[in-house]
Amino acid sequence: MIVFRDTVEVPADFGPSVVAIGKFDGVHAGHRAVIARLNERAAETGARAVAVTFDRNPLAVLRPDRCPENVVSVDRKIELLGELGLDATLLLTFDHELASRSAEDFVAEILVRALKVSTVLVGEDFRFGHGGAGTPELLRALGPDNGFTVEVVDDVYLPEYSRRVSSTWIRELLIQGDVTAAARVLGRYPDVRGEVVHGLKRGRELGFPTANLSTITDAFVPADGVYAGWLVDHDTGLRHPSAISVGTNPTFDDVLVRQVEAHVIGRIGLELDGLDLYGHDVTVEFVERLRGMVAFEGMEKLAEQMGDDVTDAARVLGVAS
Repeated sequence: MIVFRDTVEVPADFGPSVVAIGKFDGVHAGHRAVIARLNERAAETGARAVAVTFDRNPLAVLRPDRCPENVVSVDRKIELLGELGLDATLLLTFDHELASRSAEDFVAEILVRALKVSTVLVGEDFRFGHGGAGTPELLRALGPDNGFTVEVVDDVYLPEYSRRVSSTWIRELLIQGDVTAAARVLGRYPDVRGEVVHGLKRGRELGFPTANLSTITDAFVPADGVYAGWLVDHDTGLRHPSAISVGTNPTFDDVLVRQVEAHVIGRIGLELDGLDLYGHDVTVEFVERLRGMVAFEGMEKLAEQMGDDVTDAARVLGVAS
């Protein structure tokens, strides 16, 4: 997938294109349905399949006091979109200049001139242009004179839920620690990514060494607790079953910021048994929450609980502990 970060990067001979526009935060099941429809339309007409999105939530510029935390980082969003068979993504810088553009100018300069759009796909509640004046109805009105049609994509509902799929819902689920439901809404396991760094090595002292992730920025970390999941090592391509801890470890009083750390199930240590993860780029995927974060009376009781957590995680993941 080609990534354009400005319309000036789009070649003059690019197009025609079928375009879907949106924030695509999380690239959840609803977004995936839109992209699937986009790819179908592009295949039917021989056009390029293109997503148009933004480098931040528009509320970060328009109403920073109401801007929610991103479900995923911008880089992760681009990576996820790249897995869906698109030809290109246009990542627009959402600043005051873009916010001040009229809806008509957005259509003329970005969709028509740069992308040579033939079909536009949007959700019913999609708004664009200065003051949110751009609507699906305006797109339909502008289409005939500019050579494109408009398709409004219905909201997506999962069979077991009556609520439409949305990034807001995903945030709520992650705040509750319900990563199992969040995975269904996302269409994949919720995850965070970082570099494995040296920690206080308490897990090693307790017999359960952990891979501590560097501080996670611009990604939504689930509620404090212990989870079953996977550690994906991007340096080696290996996936390791893991028991994952999120929080400040209330048994001790010297951990001041939330941490994500993963114990690889069935391995002796991070520097033993051929497993050295320090400095590696890894993703931690959350499959199921095992328990909340609690304080224990001493190292012995904590170690006993960690042993139970590893057993429970192995059961959930279907691996030997």
